[in-house]
Amino acid sequence: MYGIINKSIEELVKANFGDEKWDEVLERSGVKTDFFLSHEIYDDEITFKLAIAVSEVTELTLSDVLQAFGEWWILKTGKEKYTGLMEAGGSSLREFMINLPTFHNRIMLIYPKLTPPEFKVSHVTDNSLHVHYFSKREGLQEFVRGLLFGLGKMFDTKVEVELLQTRNKGDSHEVFKLKW
Repeated sequence: MYGIINKSIEELVKANFGDEKWDEVLERSGVKTDFFLSHEIYDDEITFKLAIAVSEVTELTLSDVLQAFGEWWILKTGKEKYTGLMEAGGSSLREFMINLPTFHNRIMLIYPKLTPPEFKVSHVTDNSLHVHYFSKREGLQEFVRGLLFGLGKMFDTKVEVELLQTRNKGDSHEVFKLKW
């Protein structure tokens, strides 16, 4: 993963728990670095070690950490660092979600070595849709759930997120029902 992911985790921890907790996270994770470079690629294992350490240090479940990070990614990292891209996605939650499958194409212009997930949208109605999440990386479904909640907040729209299918139960990919 690109360093921007790890930097964002660091920012989340420092903003919510303080610099000392971040130092504890680094120590607990065994990750040896003073800082992450946004455009450098880091092994996925580093990101997972950080997430697990955040869970242990904050005494939150890993699911809660991943979900909080998903929301943070949208509301802080996305809106502050990628304002134009986020605004270009649409003027409403529904419009943004319909445009979501092409979003990572634009991101790949910034991060050409990115291995992005793929999103597809189906069952679109006036107040709900299904989000299909395909990724080579496993274990991030709660992060995606957090992204969906974060998008709801970004568009000032109360959302419900229901996991309809998951690779944890033998399905080929995750499917979330997003309702507003």
